[in-house]
Amino acid sequence: MKRIVIKVGTAILSRPEGGLNLPRIKALAQELATLGSKGYAPILVTSGAIGAGMDAFGWKIRPTVLKDKQAAAAVGQVALMEAYKGAFAPLGVTIAQILLTREDLDDRERYLNIRNTLTALLDRNVIPIINENDTVATQEIKFGDNDTLSALVAAKMDAAHLFILTDVDGLLTSTGADGRLLPEVFQVTPDIEALVQAGTGSTKSVGGMASKLSAARLAMASGVEVWIASGRTPGIVKDILNGKGIGTRFVPSAEALSARKRWIAFGRKVRGALYVDEGAVRALTENKRSLLPSGIQKVEGPFNAGDTVKILSLDGRELARGLTVFSSTDLKTIQGRRSTELESLLLGHPAPAEVIHRNNLVLL
Repeated sequence: MKRIVIKVGTAILSRPEGGLNLPRIKALAQELATLGSKGYAPILVTSGAIGAGMDAFGWKIRPTVLKDKQAAAAVGQVALMEAYKGAFAPLGVTIAQILLTREDLDDRERYLNIRNTLTALLDRNVIPIINENDTVATQEIKFGDNDTLSALVAAKMDAAHLFILTDVDGLLTSTGADGRLLPEVFQVTPDIEALVQAGTGSTKSVGGMASKLSAARLAMASGVEVWIASGRTPGIVKDILNGKGIGTRFVPSAEALSARKRWIAFGRKVRGALYVDEGAVRALTENKRSLLPSGIQKVEGPFNAGDTVKILSLDGRELARGLTVFSSTDLKTIQGRRSTELESLLLGHPAPAEVIHRNNLVLL
């Protein structure tokens, strides 16, 4: 069975006047059930719990206070799963609920348990329905949006395809009337990123096209083909798999990252950032070297030794992620200095020459 991940956003699952869009949920269930009979093993990543909870409380605007979000999620998750169960049960399809936080995927033992559970469900033709556990998630352990969650699930479950269903046909050159659909993207370059701006989505959702591009880049690096397409189009996933659907296809990398590299780059929360000069950019991207302290111009933290940090050019373009052997405090002391100076700068403590060894670094 070929594994596929379908992510559906709040804007697709909700009605403009409030409440869940039950006809759309039923149509989605029918499509996933059909895919299951055609040799695919679908995993559904769903949003909508907070939106459904807002309806229960009579709120028109998404709450900003954490406890209000958690309360809405707690109430809305029940309504959301009742809607899915009501849609799938008449089709003879069993569903399972999986609620995750970032911590669940950061910890390798917990991640393996989740993977084993999902595998066991798929082997039994059960459709897992995954959502972020907003009831307990704080800012520290949140994925940020379900686009990122869906990409991580697709990567960690070795899915062939990720479908991010939204309220537009795909990635457009502009949001105006003259905007045209980009049918294919081979790399998420700064020019592609410039087409979108980080938005807040609808009044009931988070994210926007910027978060979808970020998720697409993550999945592409893991060897997953990504489609951004309209969730309002009936049968869109089936049509795309049959070669006739409309959307933007993001071509997977020819050299997919190993499991360890995926864990370094995407499996752990990024704790800080290192800005590097042009010499370091060339050493990393062209010569595949380790990151040395001499190339670091700015340190953003705080973070500890062993944490994941991102590496950016001075103009803010993310180049890589890796595991640092120094804390942010020590790096602020040694940034821009030669490796031979490190021991004296760190009060006589022995210090490795590299800030991030090339074996612990992933180019993006």
